[in-house]
Amino acid sequence: MTDPISLLGEWPVGSVAAAWTRPDRSCATYGNIDAPFALASVTKPLFAYAVLVAAEEGTLPLERRVGFGGATIRHLLAHASGLGPERGDPTVAPETKRIYSNAGFDVLGETLAEAAQMPAAQYLREALCEPLGMNATWLEGPPAHGAVSTVRDLVRFCEELLRPRLIAPSTHTEATNPVFPDLDGVLPGYGLLRPNPWGLGMEIRGTKRPHWTAPSASPATFGHFGAAGTFLWVDPAVGRSAVCLTDTPFGSWASDRWPQFSEAVLADARR
Repeated sequence: MTDPISLLGEWPVGSVAAAWTRPDRSCATYGNIDAPFALASVTKPLFAYAVLVAAEEGTLPLERRVGFGGATIRHLLAHASGLGPERGDPTVAPETKRIYSNAGFDVLGETLAEAAQMPAAQYLREALCEPLGMNATWLEGPPAHGAVSTVRDLVRFCEELLRPRLIAPSTHTEATNPVFPDLDGVLPGYGLLRPNPWGLGMEIRGTKRPHWTAPSASPATFGHFGAAGTFLWVDPAVGRSAVCLTDTPFGSWASDRWPQFSEAVLADARR
């Protein structure tokens, strides 16, 4: 069986830090897990979780309309609002197709700031980071891709994703299962997928091939990866998670190595 640590040591990156759960539910680590890394789009599940807290507080209900085509907060979180990838891109009607939309998360940030009467970065800190002890995580840019964090902090977030404390079980279930499940769409870096399931801020593995998670991961696996060379995933079928942060942008180097590493983590977890 291949050791996850030996695989990480072969990655063509300048710096890498990682953590993953072992069969005894302890946490294995590699590299400096307190080093800060730019998360890129791994920011999205963090910010989405803060929005879910806001929804439960009544600050920002998921059914709230956001002013274009009948789209709601739920549509924005699920990349089903019809907004294009970036501001100014063409739009379609909500629930037409899955369009991975940074613009949609910009709207989420603006809407949350208005509803909560505080900056989106502050709400993220008070709703998510402080309760989970994620003291090295902050939003210094857009809610789509502007956070900085550490492996240690993201392990705490993965623990929340496995055993939620900040949101109700029903909200967690909706967030981590396909929403508008039949929508087709492009998964950045992998092309058009039919369908392309997504939860509320979480990408759902489903039957996607190829994929950045382990080939043997359960269809229920959810998480996110970022263009900065970052990812986190949770496989609820086996109660395992992994976080990996690098300083090298996502590219061909990651296409094979990320699934190999994740496969090694799951093989170890199944012993």
